[in-house]
Amino acid sequence: MTTPSPVPDGSAPAASTPEASAARAGAYLVRGASLYGGERADLLIEDGRIARVGSIADAAGATVVDADGLVALPGLVDVHTHLREPGREDAETVETGSRAAALGGYTAVHAMANSSPVADTAGVVEQVHSLGRRAGWVDVRPVGAVTVGLGGERLAEIGAMADSAAHVRIFSDDGMCVHDPVLMRRALEYVKAFDGVVAQHAQEPRLTAGAQMNEGIVSAVLGLPGWPAVAEESIIARDVLLAQHVGSRLHVCHVSTAGSVEIVRWAKSRGIAVTAEVTPHHLWLTDELVRSYDPVYKVNPPLRTQEDVDALRAALADGTIDVVGTDHAPHPSEHKECEWAQAAMGMTGLETALSVVQQTMVESGLMDWRRVADAMSVIPSAIGRLPDQGRAIAEGEPANLVLVDPAARWTVDPARQATKGRNSPFAGRELPGRVVATFFRGHPTVLDGALNAPHPDSAAVGAQ
Repeated sequence: MTTPSPVPDGSAPAASTPEASAARAGAYLVRGASLYGGERADLLIEDGRIARVGSIADAAGATVVDADGLVALPGLVDVHTHLREPGREDAETVETGSRAAALGGYTAVHAMANSSPVADTAGVVEQVHSLGRRAGWVDVRPVGAVTVGLGGERLAEIGAMADSAAHVRIFSDDGMCVHDPVLMRRALEYVKAFDGVVAQHAQEPRLTAGAQMNEGIVSAVLGLPGWPAVAEESIIARDVLLAQHVGSRLHVCHVSTAGSVEIVRWAKSRGIAVTAEVTPHHLWLTDELVRSYDPVYKVNPPLRTQEDVDALRAALADGTIDVVGTDHAPHPSEHKECEWAQAAMGMTGLETALSVVQQTMVESGLMDWRRVADAMSVIPSAIGRLPDQGRAIAEGEPANLVLVDPAARWTVDPARQATKGRNSPFAGRELPGRVVATFFRGHPTVLDGALNAPHPDSAAVGAQ
């Protein structure tokens, strides 16, 4: 690849070479990329858009990016990211999380509401939105809380957040279930006015009090309090019926059981407006790993059985589960490097998600790259109502793109990742696929697998 020199500190490349001058002008010629893993084509990127697609003999002044052997996909979109800021900057910031997202091939992320203060007012979501604009690595869209302080007692300022500069369209108490059916009904009714969606963390709290892992054979052997599948499934069953009753949109966060899959499948067969996500770790890891008592495997919802993993993979492949959401949940090391019972729940995921999907879904033959684009870009964009994301790789479309080397192999080293969190369940594992370049509105945030620079006009980008 011929590129400007990567700039680790995020400053703009020096204009000392023709390549740097071209990059500053925003012209890039991506040569020989495999579109969605299929036909090869050149892509000319100018003024933040894809100007031409096809066989392009020359583009004067454009920086040439050699994409031979690389798969081109629309920039990835995550519907479920924890950026922790404001208030929990020891775990992550919008800046560090955005860098991690760019390295993972993402051009947009939805920042969950469980910050401190909680994102339950227009002021807090606008703060998160502004931080994302200033960072300039990806499009950061805040998720608004459903209830005040995630307390589950009264609705948050849903309308004000929707009307704010952050233009919030997803609302969730993630980490906490909206367990009161009356409140859940009211939230579903409220978001209809502006085509929003309620994203439910399905966990009946009375069935999971003190739970430490999946309820099953392993929990019985280890003597750890179990987390039954029915605690998730009962809430999903209730909520799809509520969504049907009020005619509203429901999104189910991090589906983890075979039973949940069947409920979602039934709801879709009835025409209920429900979408569902699965995390990368639930597509691969099982509760057998908890036998090690390594807190890196402690997560909410918990790792389940191999039967559940197989059902989740099949459901993602056939479209019952719509999207892959990372549930990227970084924690300070002291919150994970402790005894199991005291450890925080959560795993990082932004920088490994695409590789895990390639490992579990593409290399297994369950999905092709076109379906990966749907599950990790097109459909997440539709759920979050992001008009400039998840678009086709075609002339005139916004140049939000990721170039992936599917033949590459790499070993996960959390210490070398951009996220502040070191709690990756894939640490030390060799994964397939490497993000070589990420283009955010025509600007390369990642080149040659390394951070290049944020968008040179970050505030303008965020305002679009």
